[in-house]
Amino acid sequence: MTSIIPREAVRAAYVAQQRTLLFQCLATHQVLRKIAGFELKPGAREVRDFRKRYARLLAADLSNVDQGLYPRELLFQLPVTEYVKLFPRLITDFPRIIRRAQKKDYKDLPGELDLMEYPAYYRRNFHWQTDGYLSRRSAELYDVGVELLFLGTADVMRRQIIPPIARWLAHRGGPRARLLDVACGTGSSLRQLTEAHPDLKYFGLDLSPFYVDFARDRLKDVKDLTVVSENAESMPFRDGYFDIVTSVYLFHELPRNARRNVFGEMFRLLKPGGLLVIEDSAQASEGSEVQIFLERFADDFHEPFYRDYLSEDLKTALERVGFTVESVQPCFVSKLVVASKPK
Repeated sequence: MTSIIPREAVRAAYVAQQRTLLFQCLATHQVLRKIAGFELKPGAREVRDFRKRYARLLAADLSNVDQGLYPRELLFQLPVTEYVKLFPRLITDFPRIIRRAQKKDYKDLPGELDLMEYPAYYRRNFHWQTDGYLSRRSAELYDVGVELLFLGTADVMRRQIIPPIARWLAHRGGPRARLLDVACGTGSSLRQLTEAHPDLKYFGLDLSPFYVDFARDRLKDVKDLTVVSENAESMPFRDGYFDIVTSVYLFHELPRNARRNVFGEMFRLLKPGGLLVIEDSAQASEGSEVQIFLERFADDFHEPFYRDYLSEDLKTALERVGFTVESVQPCFVSKLVVASKPK
């Protein structure tokens, strides 16, 4: 079915999809920023660099399909119908989010929960979102909110973790690999991974039981998947249990000591020769192309550990634990770090 559709037709449809998402998200951003008083006025150079990084991300996405690194269907897997239904709920919640942001009320969380079950750094509403990560409602709205934030590129950036996995699997051979996705959230990365490589043994871990329940429901048709609610600083798996460990957008939300604890756990859990793939926010070490956007993200979206994350380069931090870092590459406003555990 895939091969019947001409390559240029696929590219044209993909570009049209992404441009539509970009313009719709930009228009919504402008309205909401004006209401909230969070004006952002980048200069001509910042806008030009931003557009270049955006174009490179889309080009990489198409190139990965051309190289057979993941299926063409992933380019169009965004559940637009589902998001259209959810968007009114998200928009309706924006007045509460804006009031929370204006008051800096980061402790507005569900009162019926025992918050002492969670580490202190987690007892807050990151992004000023209602309930933080601690309700089913938050899990249901999370993905559409993130797509809006990242101008329709959140899933595009997430699936950039697949090519290094595909290459590693192609050279490794042997029995089915075990893959752990740390901070799996709503299962968005796992959903794309399982579509690209359905024969792996998948595990997901997240601190929020509500997001874990949502991920289980979303991925109920995956034949070999275990998802657990645990703290990534102390994961309930034996040493060397996994062939591949991934993580997407976790470390910018952790204080430095917690980041280092999670790095240590990832090293412990990987087999010698195992693969680590991390995607997270760009950092200061990548230069100043998106610096204005990174700085405003910390201020506008309640990311209390973000500035410290920007200053502690992921490559250096992973090497300190014992990983061998094989590559670091930009992915729009994110970065992709590929590493391995020495044999």
